[in-house]
Amino acid sequence: MPETSGSTGRTPETHVIDFRAAEQLLAARDPRGAVKLLDPVIAAHPENTAARLLRARAFFAAAQLRPAELEFTIVLEREPDNAFAHFALARTYERQSRPEQARRHFRLAAALDPKPEFLKAARFET
Repeated sequence: MPETSGSTGRTPETHVIDFRAAEQLLAARDPRGAVKLLDPVIAAHPENTAARLLRARAFFAAAQLRPAELEFTIVLEREPDNAFAHFALARTYERQSRPEQARRHFRLAAALDPKPEFLKAARFET
């Protein structure tokens, strides 16, 4: 009998399927559907940074900026060198009209990974 997580009867394999389905929903522009699939995955595996990053992206896409900020922050606590998470958190701050916090994370993203998009957002020349 496969191991289940808690009283939900969900298996680790089912969580992987839900994670992959959430990726597809986000790509299909259904971020709320992605969040619904990811909630039980993260409840069963709160340490899973990939699931948290995907849920943060889904919150951002759904304009749920405070939950997105929280998830990106958790990801960065675990992976402070994650350039994408810094960039996405900066975009979240930008949408919340918090330019100083946004600038800091744009610059961290560009310093960690000098992608043209990150460098442009960092605006080092100003």
